[in-house]
Amino acid sequence: MGHQVIIFDFSLIRGLWETRVKKNKERQRKEKERLEKSSLEKIKQEWNFILECRKKGIPQSKYLKNGFVDTDEKILDTYGKNPQPQKRHALSDEANKEKNKFIFRLSGEQWTEFPDSLKEQIYLKEWHVYNTLIQTIPAYIALFQDLRVLELSKNQISYLPVEIGCLKNLKVLNVSFNNLKSIPPELGDCENLEKLDLSGNMEITELPFEGNFRKDKILSTLSCTTFQLSNLKQVTVVDVSANKFHSIPICVLRMSNLQWLDISSNNLKDLPEDIDRLDQLQTLLLQKNKLTYLPRSLVNMPKLSLLIVSGDDLVEIPTAICESTTGLKFISLKDSPVETIVCEDTEEIIESERDREQFEKEFMKAYIEDLKERDLTPSYTTKVLLSLQL
Repeated sequence: MGHQVIIFDFSLIRGLWETRVKKNKERQRKEKERLEKSSLEKIKQEWNFILECRKKGIPQSKYLKNGFVDTDEKILDTYGKNPQPQKRHALSDEANKEKNKFIFRLSGEQWTEFPDSLKEQIYLKEWHVYNTLIQTIPAYIALFQDLRVLELSKNQISYLPVEIGCLKNLKVLNVSFNNLKSIPPELGDCENLEKLDLSGNMEITELPFEGNFRKDKILSTLSCTTFQLSNLKQVTVVDVSANKFHSIPICVLRMSNLQWLDISSNNLKDLPEDIDRLDQLQTLLLQKNKLTYLPRSLVNMPKLSLLIVSGDDLVEIPTAICESTTGLKFISLKDSPVETIVCEDTEEIIESERDREQFEKEFMKAYIEDLKERDLTPSYTTKVLLSLQL
């Protein structure tokens, strides 16, 4: 039997194809119309408009009316002809260049000590040193009398020199995620300090409350006061998370302007009954401790707006905290049991703990920022988080 041959009418095939093409085009047209009418497309258009406005230096007040974006193209045309934003950008770049002259930056594991040339730059106002293998801070840091910011995060620093007390104008000290085990009482001499970050050192158990007289080796001057960290009356932020504190340090309770205290991931078993003396405190982070109860004095803190704890060990929480009418956000987290991996190399365990604490710290920071944004969102708008691939 021979092969069966099927012959099509080509005009019929062409007709079927043209019909399919028409239907496909019609579907595409309808989909385009649907997208144009959808809120997603409107958000995309508004976002692109905002980006264009930012590129041209148009102030937010010109295109944002009562929380809604005004996409009038005239706004872009008006500012497109105005050369002033370009001039402002040029001036801004010049100002940044001038500012960078007073900032020292260093990073990378190839660095095991500070460069010798640094001691000649005593006019510097900021140090930003991170992710190096540097273990010590040089004593000549006392010569940097204009230093405002000392950021030394994620290095291998094992102690702070007593000369740090000579930095009378220091406002920010960040020595987080190093190898510190103690803090010198001379730090109490930094009377203008506003932010103190000692988080992630894993081994600090206490902060000095009192110190002794000393003579500065660098400046050859005799100090006639007793050093104590409670002298830091300008401090508004203290972060001592991921260490081994068994209680809130006495000197911290004496910091009368303190607004933010993070003492999470420590060994706290209770809180002092006089914690309400921190009457300016707004944020208190206590999660990942061993607290079994919260003192009623927390209710007497008039500005406390955010309190975060881990609820697994808590057996007593004052009802007034949960029913507070002061706007207090009380967040009780549930801990997930984490399996401890036992390794022969203990350094590996410590490193993994640091990494985990650092990750959780970043997550909590993002979570708190999100809470703040929700508070700032106008009541007549709906906050929507979208992930778009444009």
